[in-house]
Amino acid sequence: MQKFIRQLQHTALPLMALLFTLLSSPLMALPITTVKADALSEERARLLTGEVIVAISSLEEGVTGVEGKIYIAAPPKKVWQVITDYNNHKNFVPNVIDSGLISDNGIEKVMFEKGKSRMFIFSKEVYTKMKVWGEHLTRLCFQQITGDFKVYQGEWLLVDYPQGAGTFLTYKAEVKPDFYAPTFAVRNVQNRDCPLMMLAMKKQSELSSENTLSSSRYE
Repeated sequence: MQKFIRQLQHTALPLMALLFTLLSSPLMALPITTVKADALSEERARLLTGEVIVAISSLEEGVTGVEGKIYIAAPPKKVWQVITDYNNHKNFVPNVIDSGLISDNGIEKVMFEKGKSRMFIFSKEVYTKMKVWGEHLTRLCFQQITGDFKVYQGEWLLVDYPQGAGTFLTYKAEVKPDFYAPTFAVRNVQNRDCPLMMLAMKKQSELSSENTLSSSRYE
């Protein structure tokens, strides 16, 4: 019996030593998967090619959900200035015929917009007075106070993209008119008008950024 135990020790100890060596060797270490911090999602890759991505959804109680995304070759500061330029929206946003800032208490602003909505061969002027608030350069929320909508609320989201010195801009809204309009018609209007609005914000922001760069060259 003792002879068997001695033989077992002579066999087991070398095997344990070999196993310890293999486990402690760098070759046995688990592989580390590294992900680049600037790795782009498929969606962002599409946005960087100039595509405008719009999604329309049907929410509860006849509310239409709208989401639009675009990449703008201008920093968030310039994009923010354009989005909050309420007095000037009527001059560059399609279908907005009048707009302006009503009040500003330093935390929350009140603004108005009057637009022209077209459905088939018909057109209708719509008015909304909204409160606006948010987090500077990153998030801007809006909600109707009075106007021609039962529901009109949402937000703008700005995400800095330092690699391209630009901004990923997202628009989200929930919309329900306070006048008769079939849901499919509201969806069609939003699907048509949202990309036009996003492109207008892009054009104005990039123009503003270019003008700033041009001015700095001559200072």
